[in-house]
Amino acid sequence: MPEVDLFIDLDAIAANYTRLRAEADGRRVAAVVKADAYGLGAGPVGRRLQAAGCADFFVARLAEGLALRRHLPQARIVVLEGPVQGEVADFVAGSLVPALNTPGQVTLWSEAGRGLERPLPAALHLDTGMCRLGLSRAEVAALDAARLRGIDVTLVMSHLACADEADHELNARQLARFTEMSGSLPAVLRSFANSSGIFLGSDYHFDLLRPGAALYGINPTPGRPNPMLPVVRIQAPVLQVHRLDAPGTVGYGAVHATCSGSRIATVGVGYADGYMRGAGAGGVAMIAGREVPIVGRISMDLMTLDVTALDEHEVDIGTPVELLTAPGGIDRVAEAAGTIGYELLTRLGQRFRRVYRGSTGA
Repeated sequence: MPEVDLFIDLDAIAANYTRLRAEADGRRVAAVVKADAYGLGAGPVGRRLQAAGCADFFVARLAEGLALRRHLPQARIVVLEGPVQGEVADFVAGSLVPALNTPGQVTLWSEAGRGLERPLPAALHLDTGMCRLGLSRAEVAALDAARLRGIDVTLVMSHLACADEADHELNARQLARFTEMSGSLPAVLRSFANSSGIFLGSDYHFDLLRPGAALYGINPTPGRPNPMLPVVRIQAPVLQVHRLDAPGTVGYGAVHATCSGSRIATVGVGYADGYMRGAGAGGVAMIAGREVPIVGRISMDLMTLDVTALDEHEVDIGTPVELLTAPGGIDRVAEAAGTIGYELLTRLGQRFRRVYRGSTGA
């Protein structure tokens, strides 16, 4: 089977970071690199972002933080899910900053700091309306000096639920709650805006902005032109071309009918590679800079393209086919699959050979 390449443009990621910093009006901008930098490789992505000036990184879990620490010895790394029993020693050894989401985590981290006889840095995560992780208003009100003894609170944060819908009423409600709840806590850095939140305006910026998806080329302003550069593209060769001399059908379920004279090209990318099955209906690929439709159902290892509109000499075995590069990029493919770019990006599997372009930041 020929190699299928997933090209990752590190310089485009760095340029997207610089674009977001310009939007931040001098405030600090972090980078969310959870889920292995959305599947693109937290090591190379993190090093390139650090070279671009990023000093603050967010991951989801302890293992992600420890893995990133090997690449970024000096960076501040915040672990969003916080510590559980048995993990404290690893957090401390890795110089990782936990986000404390529950009173139990506050107690656990406080006891650890008092046991080590030094305050341990932590972020306090407030639930302002997401109802996912974070301390409630009542739990925040109970955080007196005694409860926080042994903890060096370095960051207070919350997370927007509807930032990609600029007019959603919950945005303003969450902003008011965060302002109120964080006002009773130590006067440290405050962080509220995710990728889409950055574009809600300066009221949402506070001290530290934490984009994720926008760094990787996903549009943070749905319904408007994407201000970010594309980061990823898939390139795979044509495996076979069928020249049909009679009407027929393509693929499982015979859902796509062909006519005599059609030409169908088969490409070795399927849902086992993370290219979602639902992205076939209305999906497109690019050959020689021109769009061709995906036809039939995407299967585990293969997809089929109608290349009838291209000249015979333009498509043959080995001809390179590009995916995710048509106008609209990964967001367009995700929409065809009935999902969002985040899910599609993080599903791109390990069967792809990842090829990094641009400076590695090493």
